[in-house]
Amino acid sequence: MPGTLEAQWRGLMDPPSAPTQHPLTPTFGPPQGRGKVRERTEGQSPKISRCPNLLCVVRGAAGSRIQTQTTEFKGMALDRVPRKVGIVGYGRLGQSLVSHLLTQGPELGLELVFVWNRDPGRMAGSIPPSLQLQNLAALGERHPDLVVEVAHPKIIQESGAEILRYANLLVGSPSALADQATERQLLEASHRWGHAVFVARGALWGAEDITRLDEAGGLQSLRVTMATHPDGFRLEGPLATMRSTGPRAVLYEGPVRGLCPHAPRNSNTMAAAALAAPSLGFDRVIGVLVADFSLKNMHVVDVELSGPPGPTGQSFAVHTHRENPAEPGAVTGSATVTTFWRSLVGCCQLPSKPGIHLC
Repeated sequence: MPGTLEAQWRGLMDPPSAPTQHPLTPTFGPPQGRGKVRERTEGQSPKISRCPNLLCVVRGAAGSRIQTQTTEFKGMALDRVPRKVGIVGYGRLGQSLVSHLLTQGPELGLELVFVWNRDPGRMAGSIPPSLQLQNLAALGERHPDLVVEVAHPKIIQESGAEILRYANLLVGSPSALADQATERQLLEASHRWGHAVFVARGALWGAEDITRLDEAGGLQSLRVTMATHPDGFRLEGPLATMRSTGPRAVLYEGPVRGLCPHAPRNSNTMAAAALAAPSLGFDRVIGVLVADFSLKNMHVVDVELSGPPGPTGQSFAVHTHRENPAEPGAVTGSATVTTFWRSLVGCCQLPSKPGIHLC
């Protein structure tokens, strides 16, 4: 990767002129018999605007539509001054976004103004010194319009509100919002400084459909199962000490809010689902984490949803099965990398409206 990026920025080297306990008890490890999940109506998440690839709907008071905007990606040119973008995190996703910004950004009116990483040494030899940001607290000096986080939920929890003082924020680690204090701080900072919080949908398939069904009152249950090889997990707490006893094992089954702190980098798809369905939220969207030794180069995500019984007694139901190729041990699948770039470009076209918007 460094060699590739070096060719892209050759010539740029010279200077230019605490989670709440929930009564739904999660299951760590194989369930000892499944019971029905008790329903809950309190503690619903705030309504989230959705920003799909071709349509953005921004909500006003009481969920009323106040703006509809169509966006095209193919052959797109932004009819505005160049957007200055900063990248926080230089792992696989960060490297891909930097590459896209350097090669495709200029024709879209996008300018990379900084890259920050928790380990600055990782940027050496692949990011020009003029673009390296050594101190995240100094990001305001680069005057970004958008800061993209693709590092770790802790960055959002510790610095998200401060970032919103200077720019819009695209959250690549939505599991951070499972912490209610973090979600509240982001919303308060968003309204205080007039900047938007965008949340990348990542590997969640059908986000717009989930939100539309939720808006119409037709969503009763939502369950997201993520399965991959154990080498692809970055687990903490009790999950980190668990060992699979067979070729396939359920490591967790329960509310998404309870999973995010223990699998912060492997629960982002589930967190995005909780944001897409605010009537259920983090407490009633069910997440299932599965270790499967047969999935050496694949991430599999199953989304199952249902609505209330209709006039015939039958319920509306949808089940999507997504197989995302991934390098052995990788946290992020290949298709998800492409999705992040589309989310970045999409939110750069949207007005800076306070609130949380799923893109």
